[in-house]
This record gives sequence, C-alpha cells and structure tokens, in this order.
Amino acid sequence: QMEKYEYIIDIGKKLPPLDAAYMADDFLVKGCQSKVWLHASEKDGLLFFEADSNSTITKGIIALLIRVLSGKTATEIANAQLGFIGRINLRSHLSSQRSNGLTSMIQKMKAYAAAYKS
Repeated sequence: QMEKYEYIIDIGKKLPPLDAAYMADDFLVKGCQSKVWLHASEKDGLLFFEADSNSTITKGIIALLIRVLSGKTATEIANAQLGFIGRINLRSHLSSQRSNGLTSMIQKMKAYAAAYKS
C-alpha cells in the first residue's frame, strides 16, 4: 500500500505547474476534499489536461488520470472505462472522501470531453 502512495505522490510532484489563470473557482473540481483545479484544451482534435492541487496525494491522483486521458479524442475520453482503477485497487487505498474526489475528477474530465464533442 505504501508503495502505491509513494508512486502516486511521485507522479504528482512531476506534474508541471498550472498557470495561475486556471487556479480560479471556474476550474475547481467540485466534490474533492482538497482543492483541485483542472483545465482542458484542444489541439488537432485531441484534448489535453493540466491540473494542480493543494494536496500531494490528490495532485498525484489527478496526474495519474492526466497520464491516462490526456492526448485522446473527446469521444475516447467520454467513453473511457478506466478499468485500471479497479485493477490496481486504487479506491481500496483511498479514504471515502478521496475516493469521492477521484470520481469527481473523472466526471469533470468527461464533462470537458462532452463539451468539446458537441
């Protein structure tokens, strides 16, 4: 369990800094225990995410989601099943609030994808 936390924290530390313009209420992910700011942009038909958090573990979780979903089409993101979360038992290692936050982050990323699809 500690190895998973250390890995998640490590990838969070490698997340590039988010432009201060996106660290505003409009970009906050609602439903997270910690503050998470998420921004999406489109280039050549692909969506790219960038984010930040005031919590190291939460920053690592959003960094993990960015690694998986960024650089995909809006349709691919909207339809993503994210089965890896179950395969690595990520939720079992998170508190209920962090698990709810994970769900909120996924929903926000899929909402961005839906907005770009239409």
